[in-house]
Amino acid sequence: MKRAMKMVPAALTPAMLLLAGCVTDREKVELEPPVRAGDTIRFTAGRCFGACPAYTLRVTPDGSGLLEPERFTAVPGPTRFTVSAAQYRRLRTALGPYKPVAGTTKRIGNGENCTRFATDMPAYTIEWTRDGGKNGPKPTRLDFQSGCMDSRYARLRTTIGAIPKMLAIEPMLKPKPAS
Repeated sequence: MKRAMKMVPAALTPAMLLLAGCVTDREKVELEPPVRAGDTIRFTAGRCFGACPAYTLRVTPDGSGLLEPERFTAVPGPTRFTVSAAQYRRLRTALGPYKPVAGTTKRIGNGENCTRFATDMPAYTIEWTRDGGKNGPKPTRLDFQSGCMDSRYARLRTTIGAIPKMLAIEPMLKPKPAS
């Protein structure tokens, strides 16, 4: 009996190493630096009080995309996807009016520049970087607390809500119903 017990840890060791390798591989998933000129757009949907999908996605001007789920998504780990040139242009154009001055951060949130605020809503961060963010200037960033219900931000809320459909990633964000 003792002999069998000694074999269990030895048998688990290779499996544990394989699992550790998966975690390491997950952390290494990166997009290749874009060849085309333009911004890599990073969009982060934060957590809410309920079951909102929380994730980060990045899209390059070359059409490479990467979705990194946090919770309440249909994909278990980092997932690559592609976007057409038209989808990238639509995303860039839709977000263009809200892009702060290059290299700066703009924050829209409760108590700063928002008077009507609902709690428990997700926060969103949009970053625009050049050269995949590695060698370029400081990213341009917009932080938006979606609980801000001021009418002047209605179009921004609508634009943010349309991003999954615009990039055709909706199936990756909707968890499959429990059987």
